Amino acid sequence: MSVQHPIVTVTGSSGAGTSFVKRAVEKIFDRESLNVAIIEGDSYHKYGRTEMKAKVAASKEKGGPVLTHFSEYANEFNELEDLFKEYKENATGKRRYYIHSDEEAVEHNERLGTNFSSGEFTPWESIPEGTDVSFYEGLHGMVKRMDHGPVEGMHNVAQYVDLGIGVAPSINIEWMQKIYRDTSERPYSIEQVRDTILERMPDYIETIVPQFHRTHINFHRVPLIDTSDPFSTMSEDAPMGPAPEDSLIISHVRHQDVDMEAVKAKIPGAFLQRPDTLVCGGEHLVDVMDLMMTPIIQALISKKRAAMAK
Repeated sequence: MSVQHPIVTVTGSSGAGTSFVKRAVEKIFDRESLNVAIIEGDSYHKYGRTEMKAKVAASKEKGGPVLTHFSEYANEFNELEDLFKEYKENATGKRRYYIHSDEEAVEHNERLGTNFSSGEFTPWESIPEGTDVSFYEGLHGMVKRMDHGPVEGMHNVAQYVDLGIGVAPSINIEWMQKIYRDTSERPYSIEQVRDTILERMPDYIETIVPQFHRTHINFHRVPLIDTSDPFSTMSEDAPMGPAPEDSLIISHVRHQDVDMEAVKAKIPGAFLQRPDTLVCGGEHLVDVMDLMMTPIIQALISKKRAAMAK
């Protein structure tokens, strides 16, 4: 694997909290003064918003499995694998953006001189030259799965990743966070969110969960209060889930650049359940992420610069 063009990914399902980890990683990039090629996972969906709704409706009418954004049938795994392969070799590749909102539409239209709307994709563009690292956040950063699109076959995105970070909270917390986000920040009803959770479960098991065996670090949030009925949060003032101090973070590490004893010594109350598994209070998540991810990213950049200096 090329050491000159590292790739970092944050992977987890909708509502898992990947955006929170993304912000933590980006702070490390800023602190290290790195020029980063940002890759948005939503941009590798196969269909825009209107077409996806039609495809989902058609799958329901057929009476078979419901099409979901977790599935290989709804994503361009071939395009994502091609991007990672090209970036590893030459620090180049093609990316695009999925426009989530009217505000994003204005931003991209001004940049491109276009007239796209929310729910559409921008055209494919080349990644700018001179980036230090590529950073992906989304559903499929460590996927290895069959793609039934135009380029049918097995696609192994994970093989190109230098640092894969998994975000996998207790399933009840994940549902609580998704319910809160989709009803407070997005135009969905409680019933629609619940139906989506149920419809996605087969693809969650088949496509999302196996990725956590390929990651280098998994952050798993576990409640310390009763969340046995996550759907009891379904009200207008529903919380996102347990407060940080009402949860534990289980960090499982499969990377040689993380000194687990050193991390434990810097986190109050932390302990090693196993040599590769640290447990701490949820209020220390940001510090744990920083302590674990910073040395890995620093080592990747040091190797890159050493290779380029030869």
